[in-house]
Amino acid sequence: MNRRFLLLGLLMALAAAGLGWWMSSRPTTIEWQGYADADFVKIGPTQQGMLTAVFVGRGDQVEAGKPLFEQDETSDHAARDQAERQLEQATRQLANLRAPGRQTEIQQAEANLADAQAARDKLQTDLKRTEMLVPSGYAPAQTRDQQRSDLLSSTAKVRGLEAALAQMRSSTGRDDEIKAQMASVEAARAAVAMADWRLAQRHVASPAAGVVADVLARPGETLAAGAPVVSLLPPGNIFIRFFVPEAMLARVHRGDHVALVCDNCPPNLIGTINYIAPQAEYTPPLIYSDQSRAKLVFLIEAWPPAGQATLFNPGQPVTVHPLGKPSSP
Repeated sequence: MNRRFLLLGLLMALAAAGLGWWMSSRPTTIEWQGYADADFVKIGPTQQGMLTAVFVGRGDQVEAGKPLFEQDETSDHAARDQAERQLEQATRQLANLRAPGRQTEIQQAEANLADAQAARDKLQTDLKRTEMLVPSGYAPAQTRDQQRSDLLSSTAKVRGLEAALAQMRSSTGRDDEIKAQMASVEAARAAVAMADWRLAQRHVASPAAGVVADVLARPGETLAAGAPVVSLLPPGNIFIRFFVPEAMLARVHRGDHVALVCDNCPPNLIGTINYIAPQAEYTPPLIYSDQSRAKLVFLIEAWPPAGQATLFNPGQPVTVHPLGKPSSP
C-alpha cells in the first residue's frame, strides 16, 4: 500500500514538472494595456452674442450641415441694412459722375452752338461779298478787315461751344473722381459681404457627421467668441492609446498594425500605429539603471479603420497585441 502511494506521488510530481516545463517553453503572448480615446470637436460661435436656440441634445446622431444652435442676430441685421444703404448711395454717386449733363442743359448747349454757327456762316458770306467789292472801290478796306476779325471771333466762339457741348455729353466727373468713387463702391460692397458673413455666422451647423457628446451652453446665455456650445465626436476621431515598456519600444514602428481586444467587442479588430511619443512617461529621476529602465513606458496611439472606430467608447479599456507591418499588396 505504501509503495502504491509512493508511486502515485512520484507520478504526480513528474506530471507537475512536465506541465511546468511545457508552460515555460510556450511562447509568451505579448499584450499592452490601453484605452480608447477621442479628439472631440468643440463647436462655438465666431463672435460674441446671446444664444437663442440649441437644436441638438446629448447623444444625438447628427449629419454634416445639420443646424446645431443660433445666436441673436438683431444687431447684424441692422449692420447689414446700413451696409446695403451705403452701397446704394456710393453706386448712385458713381452713376452720377459717369452720367452726362441734364438733357435740358444739352439742348440749350446745342441751341447756343447752332446760333453761333449761323452767325459765323453769315460773317463768312458777308466777308466774301466785301472782298469782291473792295478792289472796285465799292466797299472800304476797313469794312473788310473788320469782318475778318469778326469771323475769327465767331469761329472761336463756335469751337468753344462745341467743346462745351462735348463736355456736356460726356461724364460730369473727372477721371480721378470716378476712380475714387469706384473704390468707394468696392469698399461698400465688401462691407455688405462682411455683414452677410457675420449674419450667417449666427446660424451654426455641424462641420461633420458624428455624435453629440455634450451640450455646454443653453439658450439665454451670452457667450464670448469661441466659447464651446456643442462637443461633437466624429467617428474618425476615435483612437486607441496604449503604453509599451522601454524594452519593447524597438519592436513597434509607425505604420505597424496592432490587434485590439475589448470586452464584448467583435474579433479581428485592427488599428494602425501613427504616433509614438518621443519621451517616456513615469520617468525616474536622473539615472537610468537597469532596474529603473523597466519602469519606463512610451505612449503610442493607434487608429482603427473608420468602420470599426464606432465600436469603441472613449475611456473603454483595450488590450493591444502587436501584428507587425501590414503585408504589401
